[in-house]
Amino acid sequence: MRIRPATPADLPLLQDIERAAGEPFRTLGMKEIADDEPPALELLERFREAGHAWIAEGDEAEGDGADGRPVAYLIGELVDGAFHIEQVSVHPDASHRGVGRALIAYAADRARDQGLTGLTLTTFTEVPWNAPYYERIGFRALTDPELTPGLRKIRASEAEHGLDRWPRVCMHRATA
Repeated sequence: MRIRPATPADLPLLQDIERAAGEPFRTLGMKEIADDEPPALELLERFREAGHAWIAEGDEAEGDGADGRPVAYLIGELVDGAFHIEQVSVHPDASHRGVGRALIAYAADRARDQGLTGLTLTTFTEVPWNAPYYERIGFRALTDPELTPGLRKIRASEAEHGLDRWPRVCMHRATA
């Protein structure tokens, strides 16, 4: 597997990955999440232009049938001294192979290189491949007093979009 910056040509493929990665939410009764539209190309381009959009390429030898094609992506932005992971999505054909973990490690390395304090993200608490997964790879849930102004703004925006219909949490992991 190779991780590299996303190119403009990759962006429509990232939307396809997002659609496929959303399907498993349907089995948890989260149809609205499964049916949610992927990030718009213009938004993906803003992350890419900022240098905060990376993809993992597939490897035919790994059995994902996507030699050299994107099978996962991560986008994020700087929020209050940390790198905030806006989205990390892995195509189901490439799941359970450490692809998401590798992308997060890559983002952590870039954050550390920039002198950032850590990684943050927001996620569903009761989805097995969300908060429980992130806890296994070193993230911890933040308490309300620990939320920075930027994280509070992100959570407010998520609530406006109806994501609070299911329990959510902000999480942090140090880069060091």
